[in-house]
Amino acid sequence: MKLLLQIFTWWNEQTIGTRFHTWRFGKRVGEDEFGNVYYQGGTDSEGRTRRWVIYNGPAEASAIPPGWHGWMHHRTDVSPADEKYVPREWQKPHRANATGTAQAYRPKGSIVGAGERPRVTGDYDAWTPRS
Repeated sequence: MKLLLQIFTWWNEQTIGTRFHTWRFGKRVGEDEFGNVYYQGGTDSEGRTRRWVIYNGPAEASAIPPGWHGWMHHRTDVSPADEKYVPREWQKPHRANATGTAQAYRPKGSIVGAGERPRVTGDYDAWTPRS
């Protein structure tokens, strides 16, 4: 079953092509608290080392913690696995993407939210012939 998912889907962990590329070129760098595994190997068109992640479950970019996010985007050369990474006090812990669920953010006045949208300065009353 897992092999079929890797052949026919891209959103479940890794594809068969990613598995082959990782086997051939990837060097395991570390793993985060969610079970996502990080790799590097080869170079991109700008000469930087390629970095990628194999997700533990569905491919969800918001599941990458702040320390690994910085490493993935070449903000730092040292991975969180090579140093004791401590998040800053303003960095929030990961929360799953709630889009499309009952926990999704629905501002006041939203079509799917409760209540009426508050009046704002950009509102206007449209002209009608009898007004």
